[in-house]
Amino acid sequence: MQKEIEIAVFPDQIHDTDTLIALGAEQLKVDRSRIQGHHIRKRSIDARGRKAVYRLRVVFYIDEPRLPEVFTSSINDVHHAAPVIIIGAGPAGLFAAYRCLERGFKPIVLERGKPVKDRRRDLAKINREGVVNPESNYCFGEGGAGTYSDGKLYTRSNKRGDVDKVLQIFVQHGAPHDILVDARPHIGTNKLPHIIEDMRNTILEHGGEIRFDCRVDDILADFGKIKGVRTSSGDAIHAHHVIVATGHSARDIFHLFQRKGWLIEAKPFALGVRIEHPQEIIDQAQYHCTIRPENLPPAYYSLVEQVNKRGVFSFCMCPGGIIAPCATEDREIVVNGWSPSKRNNPHANSGTVIQINLEDVPNSLSDPFALLRFQQEVEQQSFRLGGGNLVAPAQRMVDFVQQKISTTLPENSYKPGTKSVDLNEVLPPFVHQALRGALPLFGKKMKGYYTNDAVLVGVESRTSSPIRIPRDKETLQHPEVSGLYPCGEGAGYAGGIVSAAIDGINCVDAI
Repeated sequence: MQKEIEIAVFPDQIHDTDTLIALGAEQLKVDRSRIQGHHIRKRSIDARGRKAVYRLRVVFYIDEPRLPEVFTSSINDVHHAAPVIIIGAGPAGLFAAYRCLERGFKPIVLERGKPVKDRRRDLAKINREGVVNPESNYCFGEGGAGTYSDGKLYTRSNKRGDVDKVLQIFVQHGAPHDILVDARPHIGTNKLPHIIEDMRNTILEHGGEIRFDCRVDDILADFGKIKGVRTSSGDAIHAHHVIVATGHSARDIFHLFQRKGWLIEAKPFALGVRIEHPQEIIDQAQYHCTIRPENLPPAYYSLVEQVNKRGVFSFCMCPGGIIAPCATEDREIVVNGWSPSKRNNPHANSGTVIQINLEDVPNSLSDPFALLRFQQEVEQQSFRLGGGNLVAPAQRMVDFVQQKISTTLPENSYKPGTKSVDLNEVLPPFVHQALRGALPLFGKKMKGYYTNDAVLVGVESRTSSPIRIPRDKETLQHPEVSGLYPCGEGAGYAGGIVSAAIDGINCVDAI
């Protein structure tokens, strides 16, 4: 007999099997000798009380042994199968390719950037010299933006598809088993490249193709039906199905659709800054302690506030993390955050952003590029005020609210460097006004948050795509082009690694 219950334990008890069994036996009102095994199905931290506890969903096996859970995936040899072209090797593209193996299609993945190992050299050059390779950077290359943006797997996309399947596939390829259990699963930027390489090997071994340094310059169609693509080397690759999984920063794809006369539309996105605190401030506030207990991970937060009828919210919070330069073109500043698997850096950062709606930008209802140009203008202004070499404009938190230029900046994790500026000159007026109103209110919700020990680094602008590529709700095809499947974040249908992966799976299922 199996029984699933919820139990709460203190951090120092989380790895104590005897304590878990004793608590289970007490709650189930059975003799502990009858419990022959258990496994933790879900694990979360509850820090609402004076002392943080772990809340566990535990399955206990009474009078029967525990049987190991086995995840199986039926993969076909697809060397000679019908091809599906997938543009982009980010989470949407890679999981679409994996799903092709299960469904009996031959995936041909075309990635403009480099494999993960080669990509590291370009990332090092970005951090050391402030030089952006427009084809290989934090957004473009094997694994897409997800590879070097933390590996957070928390999602609310359960209704869109099978979240557990995505997590199981990650585990099959080397991710820690904990991601199946934790309420906020996380892999870590240091581990993701090896997992992505293992997924690549699975795809190749079963007959799929992945071509790097292979930008798609044209999508071929005839009489409203897909025929294939043409690459930057001039090669034509033919197929009846093309999945466009290019991510939120592949602006050339949007211009390609415009040249083709295919429907695209402006889409709301969010814009703001990265805010970095010393991690100990966040730990003390969230865990109500002076020093974080050894068995608790670095604390995270999630904050939201309404100011002037605008939502201001934290986004992609990275405990023990790093702020990274994520521009994809010269003379732009874009920042994002990531954490290693141990989250053991001394700082915590989070995007703090405001929704940009269609009505905020003139002509956005008639011009699909209006919000994209708005995004670019803010990124270019950020670069100008930073002074070059990807130096980012920055300001201490209280100084920003009080509209004072900071005389000094705190030590921070952004490697190209920061420059003290008035961020009101970077952010559009309605954005900085809402942000100035929200930060003191966040400080009332979380002790220690509102402090000049925190630094605002501009700009966080690639939260999602500012353009949507429409598709039919049932067939997932573009309404004007049969066989063309807009997919993932770049098309406007996902918001993170897991939701993008699910969308990639769904597009193959639609085929």
